[in-house]
Amino acid sequence: MKIFVLCMFILTYVLIIAFTSKKALITGIIALVLSVACLISKDLSFAGLFSSIKYDVLLMLLGIMITVGLFTESGMPNMLAEKMVGKIHNSLFALVLLSLVSGIVSAFVDNVATVLMLAPIGLAVAKKIDVSPIPVIISIAVSSNLQGAATLVGDTTSIMLADALGMSFFDFFFWNGKFSIFWAVELGMVATIPILIFIFRKNNKKLLYVPEKIEVKSVVPTVLLLLNLICLALTSLLPKGIEIPAIDLVTGANTTINITNGVICMSFGIIGLIHFAIKNKGQKGQVAKTVKSAVDYQTILFLLFLFVIIACVTSVGIISDIGNFFKNIGSSNVFLLYTLIVFVSVILSAFIDNIPYVATMLPVIAAVTASPEMASYAPVLCFGLLIGATLGGNLTPFGASANVVGIGILEKEGYKAKMSDFFKIGIPFTLVAVLSGYLYCWFVWA
Repeated sequence: MKIFVLCMFILTYVLIIAFTSKKALITGIIALVLSVACLISKDLSFAGLFSSIKYDVLLMLLGIMITVGLFTESGMPNMLAEKMVGKIHNSLFALVLLSLVSGIVSAFVDNVATVLMLAPIGLAVAKKIDVSPIPVIISIAVSSNLQGAATLVGDTTSIMLADALGMSFFDFFFWNGKFSIFWAVELGMVATIPILIFIFRKNNKKLLYVPEKIEVKSVVPTVLLLLNLICLALTSLLPKGIEIPAIDLVTGANTTINITNGVICMSFGIIGLIHFAIKNKGQKGQVAKTVKSAVDYQTILFLLFLFVIIACVTSVGIISDIGNFFKNIGSSNVFLLYTLIVFVSVILSAFIDNIPYVATMLPVIAAVTASPEMASYAPVLCFGLLIGATLGGNLTPFGASANVVGIGILEKEGYKAKMSDFFKIGIPFTLVAVLSGYLYCWFVWA
């Protein structure tokens, strides 16, 4: 069964690469085949199957898509692009700045939310300075993934690591008398600036700014988007939010899924639609038309089916086998173990969800560092795991939800981003950021 699931998993990515435009259909068929097979073999229960779906991500995606659609409809992205180009008279600097802003926001807000919020501005800026939006949106996506490991609230894997090591929000900045993982990520961000400059080098030109009069129909969607952003940042600091029952795929124990972010985003999306409906009450079908144009159903379905496929991979024990591989290395060579954790995590996270992977690896690291002579190596091994598992998603367009959403936005706007377009940015960006964090964590924490 394990071999069958692994073969189907590999086939999924081969077909996605070959037929990118059919990715939702491909993952849907394979998700159905694998889920039926795992249910029959009893490797996966119905409860485990439904628990595998990240409802929080899907609700958040749907809610922000609606709010961002209204935000775009209002004309505000064009206004912000106009202001930005008016203040920054160099196209190269404007494009690099967009990516850096994406990273900064993503350190405190979910990566998917960050991409959805900044993509309309990126599209408007690209149109304003007459460049292809493909590298612009991809850069925004990979920058958001980079900063997910910077703070406790940046990514789910950061929360898991904090729980394992007993770290607080401020421990990500300074911990046990040393500069913590935040600075490893920021070092990676600084190291990627030359990569961004190289990517946009052909756009290094002075802009001939011609002011345009742009009408903003309503500021309400902008206010809702900002409130959404603030609420996501604040609620991520709360110890507990809105949860639903679930089954842990790694241990099989009863657990819960936090859907706070999804509820927040859906609430703001619904409020935005109500305001839009009142404002356009004389125009029949306008709300339905706006929702249809704002929501990218293909991306939502693709992520939904991908969650199911990853659940099947997890349920048959493939991820646990990876954990046992590291455990067998044990304490024979700490530097080798650290190196393998970082770079194997990078490769695996380019194809599998980093949450079940990190959930499997944290107990492995705890077991390896249980002895008194190995206890001091727990932070560096955990930090290496977080860096590899978080940044590895940037190697492929389907390695992280933010990348999937970014590509989906481009396709929805009529731009076809090829695999090579993503690799040109994702591979050097990932390698530079990972190497910086890898060296920093070893020399500071080992």
